Amino acid sequence: VVVMCEEDADGYHGTALIARDPYLAFASIAALFEPVRAVAPGIHAIAAIDPSARIDPAASIGAFLSIGANTQVDAGAVIGADGFGFAPHKGEWVKIEQLGAVRIGDDVEIGANTCIDRGALDDTVIEDGVKLDNLIQIGHNVQIGENTVSSAQTGIAGTSKVGHNCFLAGQVGIADHVTIGDRVCIGSKSGLDKDVPDGEVRFG
Repeated sequence: VVVMCEEDADGYHGTALIARDPYLAFASIAALFEPVRAVAPGIHAIAAIDPSARIDPAASIGAFLSIGANTQVDAGAVIGADGFGFAPHKGEWVKIEQLGAVRIGDDVEIGANTCIDRGALDDTVIEDGVKLDNLIQIGHNVQIGENTVSSAQTGIAGTSKVGHNCFLAGQVGIADHVTIGDRVCIGSKSGLDKDVPDGEVRFG
């Protein structure tokens, strides 16, 4: 079902919910599917954990999570937290529930106190071989390509994409809906609000 305003619905032949404020309507619909949040340490009875995985006793592993072979979970990292989504309504902000997941590939390292938000509808994806340092923020629906490395205090806003074999130095900031190509190198303290083609070096 598509949520749209009336002027955009003219000529549309699919199933649609017509609303004066589609973004607010989406927030209201998403709230009906609000996931159960795991907050206590421990492993939920219906989580799928490979016997070879090493889970810190202080970690909280929620329902339906799948953790593969030889995985090590650091309790200081948060994977699958709410994405940052709010719809403006009458001078206030209405929370948009985040209904997606986080998918992490093989041979990925996630540093202490790094946070990876789950997707709004689609999943947040961290591909094989990605290395994330400490204190990194990955927003909802972000996609990071294989073998990309990021130093500490980098932040990637929602729905941005980073290609494979990239290097992001410390304190890099990437705005939402930005696409970073493959083999891109970004210098420390750089801020990006526009797409970057393959193979580029950016600093500033």
